[in-house]
Amino acid sequence: MKKTKMINSDMSRVIAQMGHFDKLSIGDAGMPVPMGIEKIDLAVDNGIPSFMQVLTNVLEELEVQRIYLAEEIKTENPKMLENIKALMPETPITFMPHSDMKQDLNNCHAFVRTGEMTPYSNIILESGVVF
Repeated sequence: MKKTKMINSDMSRVIAQMGHFDKLSIGDAGMPVPMGIEKIDLAVDNGIPSFMQVLTNVLEELEVQRIYLAEEIKTENPKMLENIKALMPETPITFMPHSDMKQDLNNCHAFVRTGEMTPYSNIILESGVVF
């Protein structure tokens, strides 16, 4: 049995296949996912699992060099923005309009759907290298 915290086989596979500059997205239950992009659906109930639980777990496995967030998170969900910054204080953030973020999902290896039910709880993680 796998020893690390990531026990979801689909998430583990996607992360293992990622290279430098590849992207993975994690989002709330309402984020539309483009056709053709793998959706790993973890949502089981309202808020379960939470966005932050999934993000924290993914960061145990994935080296992240930059994150992308919707500009709207600053005003519509500042608490979530604060939580993300606290979890990833040294990681550069690029803000973009939410509409652009939805389009950028086309460039992600996969989208991980959480049970999060708060607005703009979506992130794109850009993979870094460990050397």
